[in-house]
Amino acid sequence: MAEIGKGGTAGKLAINVQKRLTRAQEKVLQKLGKADETRDAAFEEMVANFNKQMAEGTKLQKDLKTYLAAMKTMHDAARRLQSCLADMYEPDWFGKEELDSLAEDTDTLWLDVHQSISDKSLVTMDTYLTQFPDIKARIAKRDRKMVDFDSARHHFASLQKGKKKDEAKIAKAEEELGRAQKIFEELNVELQDELPVLWDSRVGIYVNTFQSLAGQQEKFHREMSKLSQNLNDIMTKLEEQRQLKKGGTAGAKTGDCAKSEEANHSESADSPPKRLGPPPSRPPHRLTPSPDERQHYVDLMEDEASAPDASTDSTSAMQQSAVTNDSDGELPPGFLYKVKAVHDYTATDGDELELKIGDIVLVLGFDNAEEQDDGWLLGLKESHWLQKKDISAKGVFPENFTQKV
Repeated sequence: MAEIGKGGTAGKLAINVQKRLTRAQEKVLQKLGKADETRDAAFEEMVANFNKQMAEGTKLQKDLKTYLAAMKTMHDAARRLQSCLADMYEPDWFGKEELDSLAEDTDTLWLDVHQSISDKSLVTMDTYLTQFPDIKARIAKRDRKMVDFDSARHHFASLQKGKKKDEAKIAKAEEELGRAQKIFEELNVELQDELPVLWDSRVGIYVNTFQSLAGQQEKFHREMSKLSQNLNDIMTKLEEQRQLKKGGTAGAKTGDCAKSEEANHSESADSPPKRLGPPPSRPPHRLTPSPDERQHYVDLMEDEASAPDASTDSTSAMQQSAVTNDSDGELPPGFLYKVKAVHDYTATDGDELELKIGDIVLVLGFDNAEEQDDGWLLGLKESHWLQKKDISAKGVFPENFTQKV
C-alpha cells in the first residue's frame, strides 16, 4: 500500500512539472509573437481595479492601526498628567474629591473611545480585507488556466494542420482543449461577476468606516470638553478662595487705604499727574458662590451696614456735590464723580474702557459691590454720554491712570 501511495504522489508531481513546462513554453511563444494570446481588456481593467482596491484597503487598515496606537500613547500621557495633578493637589484645597472623580472619568472616556474605534472601524476593515487573498488566488489560477487553454488550442490546431494526421491524437487533443476551455471559462465568468460587485462595495465600506470614526471622535471631544470645563471651574474656584483669604488678611488696613484714596481724590485738575504704575491685575471671573458662601457674604454686609461708615457719608456728600455743581444737565444713573485720563490705556478685555490722555470719564457705582476689583473703577466717557445719553458703552479702567477733577 505504501508503494502505491508513493507512485501516486510521483505521478501527480510529474504531471504538475509537465504543466509548468508547457505553460512556460507557451508564454515564451506568446512573447515572441509566434503564438496568439487570449486577451480580455474588460477583465484586465477589473483586475487593475482589484489591485488598486486591495492596496488602498491595506493602507487604510495600516493607518487606522497607527492612529489607534497614537491614541493609546496620548491616553497614557493624559493619565500620567492627571495623576501628577492629583498628587500635587493638596487635600484641603477646594474640589479635591471632584478632581479625583474627574481624573477617573477622563481615563474611562479615553478607554471607551479607543475600544469603540477599534470595534467599529478597524474590525470592519479587517473583515473587508479577508476576502482579497482568496480572490487574488483565483485570479492567478484563472491566468494559469487561460495559458493552458491557449496551449491546448495551439496543440489541437497544429495536429489538424499536420501532413500525417493521427486521428487518435487529434481526438485526444480536442478532448483536452474542451476540458481546458471549460475550466477557464468557469473561473472567468465567476470573477467577471464578483469583481465589479467587490469594486462597488468599497464606497459603503469607506463610508461606514469614516462615519463611525467621525461619530466616535465627535462624542469623545464633546465629553472631554465638559470635563475640561469642570477642571477649569475647579481651578478658578481655588484661585477665588485664595483671593478671599488674601482679602481677609488685608482687612485691617482698610481704614488707611480709604484715607489714602480720599486724599488722591482731593487732588485738583491742575496738579501734576501722579507717577504711572502698571494697571492692577484682575482676578479671573468668579464662579457662582455656594449657598453657604452667599449667606456668609450677607452676614458680612449686615455687620458692615450696622456700623457707622464715615467713608460712605463722605462718598454720598461727594456725589451730591458733583450732581449739584454739574452744568451739563442730566447725568447717567449711578454717577459719582469725574476723572481725567492722565495716561493712555489700551483695553485688554471686552468689558474694559479705552482711555486717551485728556478724556473725561464719568465714574459710576457698581450694581454689585462684590464685582469691583481692587484698583479698578467703572465709568463712561463724558463725550459719549453727552452725544448719545447711553450707558451701554461703560467699562472698567485702572484708577491709577486717571486723576479726579
